[in-house]
Amino acid sequence: MTPAPGRRDSHDILDDRPPPPADARIAYGPEPLQFGDLRLPPGPGPHPLAVVVHGGVWMANYNLIHTGHMCQALAEAGIASWNVEYRRYGDVGGGWPGTLADVELAVAHVPRLAGTDPSRVVLVGHSAGGHLALLTGRRAADRIRGVVAIAPVADPERWDNDGVELFFGGPPPPDGSPPRLVPLGVRQVVVQGTADTTIPFALSAGYAEAARAAGDDVELLTLEGAGHFEPVDPQAAEWPAVLDAIRALLG
Repeated sequence: MTPAPGRRDSHDILDDRPPPPADARIAYGPEPLQFGDLRLPPGPGPHPLAVVVHGGVWMANYNLIHTGHMCQALAEAGIASWNVEYRRYGDVGGGWPGTLADVELAVAHVPRLAGTDPSRVVLVGHSAGGHLALLTGRRAADRIRGVVAIAPVADPERWDNDGVELFFGGPPPPDGSPPRLVPLGVRQVVVQGTADTTIPFALSAGYAEAARAAGDDVELLTLEGAGHFEPVDPQAAEWPAVLDAIRALLG
Protein backbone atom coordinates (compact mmCIF):
# COMPACT_ATOMS: atom_id res chain seq x y z
CA MET A 1 0.00 0.00 0.00
CA THR A 2 1.20 3.50 -0.82
CA PRO A 3 0.32 5.95 1.97
CA ALA A 4 -1.71 9.02 1.13
CA PRO A 5 0.30 12.24 0.78
CA GLY A 6 1.38 13.46 4.20
CA ARG A 7 0.45 10.17 5.83
CA ARG A 8 3.06 7.66 6.97
CA ASP A 9 2.44 3.95 6.69
CA SER A 10 0.99 2.59 9.95
CA HIS A 11 3.47 -0.28 9.95
CA ASP A 12 6.34 2.21 10.17
CA ILE A 13 4.61 4.20 12.89
CA LEU A 14 3.92 1.13 15.04
CA ASP A 15 7.54 0.03 14.66
CA ASP A 16 8.86 3.50 15.56
CA ARG A 17 7.44 3.89 19.03
CA PRO A 18 7.12 1.29 21.79
CA PRO A 19 3.75 1.19 23.53
CA PRO A 20 3.37 2.39 27.11
CA PRO A 21 4.06 -0.36 29.65
CA ALA A 22 1.21 -2.62 30.68
CA ASP A 23 -0.26 -2.61 34.19
CA ALA A 24 0.72 -6.24 34.69
CA ARG A 25 2.23 -9.18 32.84
CA ILE A 26 0.30 -12.29 33.81
CA ALA A 27 1.21 -15.90 33.06
CA TYR A 28 -1.55 -18.19 31.86
CA GLY A 29 0.64 -21.31 31.62
CA PRO A 30 4.02 -22.70 32.67
CA GLU A 31 5.91 -22.00 29.43
CA PRO A 32 7.98 -18.77 29.15
CA LEU A 33 5.86 -17.43 26.26
CA GLN A 34 2.52 -18.20 27.88
CA PHE A 35 1.70 -14.75 29.23
CA GLY A 36 -0.37 -11.68 28.48
CA ASP A 37 -0.01 -7.95 29.15
CA LEU A 38 -3.02 -6.60 31.04
CA ARG A 39 -4.06 -2.95 30.74
CA LEU A 40 -6.96 -1.64 32.81
CA PRO A 41 -9.03 1.54 32.48
CA PRO A 42 -9.17 3.94 35.41
CA GLY A 43 -11.58 3.02 38.17
CA PRO A 44 -12.30 -0.11 40.19
CA GLY A 45 -14.12 -2.10 37.51
CA PRO A 46 -14.94 -4.78 36.72
CA HIS A 47 -14.28 -3.69 33.15
CA PRO A 48 -15.30 -5.30 29.86
CA LEU A 49 -12.34 -7.10 28.32
CA ALA A 50 -10.78 -7.48 24.88
CA VAL A 51 -8.42 -10.45 24.59
CA VAL A 52 -6.04 -9.36 21.82
CA VAL A 53 -4.14 -11.86 19.67
CA HIS A 54 -1.31 -10.33 17.63
CA GLY A 55 -0.34 -11.40 14.13
CA GLY A 56 2.94 -12.00 12.35
CA VAL A 57 2.41 -15.04 10.06
CA TRP A 58 2.47 -17.25 13.20
CA MET A 59 6.28 -16.76 13.23
CA ALA A 60 8.59 -16.43 16.25
CA ASN A 61 10.23 -13.24 14.96
CA TYR A 62 7.00 -11.28 15.52
CA ASN A 63 5.59 -10.56 18.96
CA LEU A 64 2.93 -8.68 20.90
CA ILE A 65 4.67 -5.28 20.93
CA HIS A 66 2.90 -3.73 17.93
CA THR A 67 -0.59 -4.52 19.27
CA GLY A 68 0.34 -2.81 22.55
CA HIS A 69 -0.64 0.54 21.06
CA MET A 70 -4.13 -0.72 20.27
CA CYS A 71 -4.40 -2.28 23.71
CA GLN A 72 -3.48 1.02 25.37
CA ALA A 73 -6.10 2.82 23.28
CA LEU A 74 -8.73 0.27 24.35
CA ALA A 75 -7.92 0.85 28.02
CA GLU A 76 -8.18 4.60 27.50
CA ALA A 77 -11.61 4.01 25.94
CA GLY A 78 -12.82 2.10 29.01
CA ILE A 79 -12.14 -1.44 27.80
CA ALA A 80 -9.61 -3.60 29.60
CA SER A 81 -7.20 -5.36 27.25
CA TRP A 82 -5.15 -8.52 27.58
CA ASN A 83 -2.46 -8.63 24.91
CA VAL A 84 -1.67 -12.32 24.65
CA GLU A 85 1.69 -13.80 23.73
CA TYR A 86 1.93 -17.39 22.56
CA ARG A 87 4.40 -19.91 21.17
CA ARG A 88 4.85 -19.48 17.43
CA TYR A 89 6.54 -21.38 14.62
CA GLY A 90 10.22 -21.42 15.59
CA ASP A 91 9.48 -21.63 19.32
CA VAL A 92 9.62 -24.93 21.20
CA GLY A 93 6.05 -26.21 21.20
CA GLY A 94 4.91 -23.63 18.66
CA GLY A 95 3.38 -24.21 15.25
CA TRP A 96 0.25 -26.23 14.65
CA PRO A 97 -1.50 -27.17 16.91
CA GLY A 98 0.51 -25.85 19.88
CA THR A 99 0.01 -22.20 18.95
CA LEU A 100 -3.77 -22.54 18.94
CA ALA A 101 -3.66 -24.46 22.21
CA ASP A 102 -1.85 -21.52 23.82
CA VAL A 103 -4.53 -19.02 22.75
CA GLU A 104 -7.25 -21.33 24.01
CA LEU A 105 -5.41 -21.66 27.33
CA ALA A 106 -5.17 -17.87 27.58
CA VAL A 107 -8.93 -17.49 27.09
CA ALA A 108 -9.57 -20.13 29.76
CA HIS A 109 -7.49 -17.99 32.14
CA VAL A 110 -9.71 -14.90 31.69
CA PRO A 111 -11.89 -15.44 34.81
CA ARG A 112 -8.73 -15.05 36.92
CA LEU A 113 -7.92 -11.56 35.62
CA ALA A 114 -8.60 -9.10 38.43
CA GLY A 115 -10.56 -5.99 37.49
CA THR A 116 -12.21 -7.55 34.44
CA ASP A 117 -15.76 -8.74 33.81
CA PRO A 118 -15.69 -12.35 32.53
CA SER A 119 -19.27 -11.99 31.29
CA ARG A 120 -18.25 -9.22 28.84
CA VAL A 121 -15.35 -10.57 26.79
CA VAL A 122 -14.50 -10.34 23.11
CA LEU A 123 -11.62 -11.83 21.15
CA VAL A 124 -9.75 -9.41 18.90
CA GLY A 125 -7.21 -10.85 16.48
CA HIS A 126 -5.08 -9.23 13.78
CA SER A 127 -3.78 -11.03 10.69
CA ALA A 128 -2.59 -14.52 11.72
CA GLY A 129 -3.97 -13.63 15.14
CA GLY A 130 -7.34 -13.17 13.49
CA HIS A 131 -7.15 -16.75 12.27
CA LEU A 132 -6.38 -17.93 15.81
CA ALA A 133 -9.18 -15.78 17.23
CA LEU A 134 -11.74 -17.29 14.84
CA LEU A 135 -10.73 -20.86 15.70
CA THR A 136 -10.65 -20.09 19.43
CA GLY A 137 -13.99 -18.32 19.22
CA ARG A 138 -15.60 -21.51 17.98
CA ARG A 139 -14.36 -23.45 20.99
CA ALA A 140 -15.08 -20.65 23.49
CA ALA A 141 -18.43 -19.51 22.10
CA ASP A 142 -20.11 -19.97 25.49
CA ARG A 143 -17.56 -17.71 27.21
CA ILE A 144 -17.22 -14.75 24.87
CA ARG A 145 -19.56 -12.29 23.21
CA GLY A 146 -17.89 -12.37 19.82
CA VAL A 147 -14.79 -12.15 17.69
CA VAL A 148 -13.40 -9.10 15.91
CA ALA A 149 -11.09 -10.50 13.23
CA ILE A 150 -8.98 -7.69 11.77
CA ALA A 151 -7.42 -8.41 8.37
CA PRO A 152 -7.50 -12.09 9.34
CA VAL A 153 -6.02 -15.12 7.64
CA ALA A 154 -9.62 -16.29 7.53
CA ASP A 155 -8.98 -18.83 4.77
CA PRO A 156 -5.42 -20.17 5.04
CA GLU A 157 -6.01 -22.60 2.19
CA ARG A 158 -6.39 -19.65 -0.19
CA TRP A 159 -3.63 -17.43 1.23
CA ASP A 160 -0.56 -17.37 -0.98
CA ASN A 161 2.13 -17.20 1.69
CA ASP A 162 4.95 -19.63 2.49
CA GLY A 163 4.16 -19.21 6.18
CA VAL A 164 1.02 -21.32 5.83
CA GLU A 165 2.83 -24.59 5.12
CA LEU A 166 5.56 -23.78 7.61
CA PHE A 167 3.03 -23.21 10.38
CA PHE A 168 0.86 -26.22 9.63
CA GLY A 169 3.69 -28.50 8.53
CA GLY A 170 1.94 -28.94 5.18
CA PRO A 171 -1.47 -27.97 3.78
CA PRO A 172 -3.91 -26.65 6.39
CA PRO A 173 -5.92 -29.46 7.98
CA PRO A 174 -9.72 -29.14 8.13
CA ASP A 175 -9.67 -28.20 11.83
CA GLY A 176 -7.24 -25.35 11.07
CA SER A 177 -9.34 -23.76 8.33
CA PRO A 178 -12.23 -21.54 9.52
CA PRO A 179 -14.31 -21.92 6.30
CA ARG A 180 -14.38 -25.69 6.85
CA LEU A 181 -15.65 -25.22 10.41
CA VAL A 182 -18.53 -22.78 9.90
CA PRO A 183 -20.87 -22.17 11.52
CA LEU A 184 -18.56 -21.18 14.36
CA GLY A 185 -21.56 -20.38 16.56
CA VAL A 186 -20.24 -17.01 17.72
CA ARG A 187 -20.87 -13.45 16.53
CA GLN A 188 -18.12 -12.15 14.28
CA VAL A 189 -17.03 -8.84 12.80
CA VAL A 190 -14.48 -9.24 10.01
CA VAL A 191 -12.57 -5.98 9.46
CA GLN A 192 -10.76 -5.64 6.15
CA GLY A 193 -9.10 -2.81 4.23
CA THR A 194 -9.61 -2.72 0.49
CA ALA A 195 -5.97 -1.74 -0.12
CA ASP A 196 -4.46 -4.48 2.04
CA THR A 197 -1.59 -6.05 0.09
CA THR A 198 -0.88 -8.66 2.79
CA ILE A 199 -4.33 -10.21 3.12
CA PRO A 200 -6.40 -9.71 -0.06
CA PHE A 201 -9.82 -8.23 0.56
CA ALA A 202 -11.41 -11.11 -1.36
CA LEU A 203 -10.27 -13.63 1.27
CA SER A 204 -12.12 -11.87 4.09
CA ALA A 205 -15.16 -11.12 1.94
CA GLY A 206 -15.36 -14.73 0.78
CA TYR A 207 -15.06 -16.06 4.31
CA ALA A 208 -17.75 -13.70 5.63
CA GLU A 209 -20.11 -14.78 2.87
CA ALA A 210 -19.49 -18.48 3.55
CA ALA A 211 -19.95 -18.06 7.29
CA ARG A 212 -23.23 -16.18 6.82
CA ALA A 213 -24.46 -18.85 4.42
CA ALA A 214 -23.70 -21.47 7.10
CA GLY A 215 -25.81 -19.55 9.63
CA ASP A 216 -23.26 -17.44 11.51
CA ASP A 217 -23.95 -13.84 12.55
CA VAL A 218 -21.14 -12.12 10.62
CA GLU A 219 -20.57 -8.48 9.68
CA LEU A 220 -17.96 -7.51 7.10
CA LEU A 221 -16.62 -4.08 8.05
CA THR A 222 -15.04 -2.72 4.86
CA LEU A 223 -12.41 0.00 5.27
CA GLU A 224 -12.00 1.74 1.94
CA GLY A 225 -8.38 2.44 1.03
CA ALA A 226 -6.96 0.95 4.24
CA GLY A 227 -3.93 -1.31 4.29
CA HIS A 228 -2.96 -4.08 6.66
CA PHE A 229 -1.90 -2.10 9.74
CA GLU A 230 -4.16 0.97 9.79
CA PRO A 231 -6.99 -0.90 11.58
CA VAL A 232 -4.72 -1.60 14.58
CA ASP A 233 -3.12 1.85 14.66
CA PRO A 234 -4.97 4.16 17.10
CA GLN A 235 -3.58 7.19 15.23
CA ALA A 236 -5.10 6.08 11.93
CA ALA A 237 -8.42 7.36 10.61
CA GLU A 238 -9.77 3.79 10.59
CA TRP A 239 -9.38 3.22 14.32
CA PRO A 240 -12.73 4.70 15.50
CA ALA A 241 -14.65 2.25 13.30
CA VAL A 242 -12.70 -0.67 14.75
CA LEU A 243 -13.27 0.58 18.30
CA ASP A 244 -17.00 0.92 17.60
CA ALA A 245 -17.10 -2.68 16.37
CA ILE A 246 -15.47 -3.92 19.59
CA ARG A 247 -17.86 -1.85 21.70
CA ALA A 248 -20.86 -3.16 19.81
CA LEU A 249 -19.96 -6.78 20.49
CA LEU A 250 -19.31 -6.06 24.16
CA GLY A 251 -22.81 -4.59 24.42
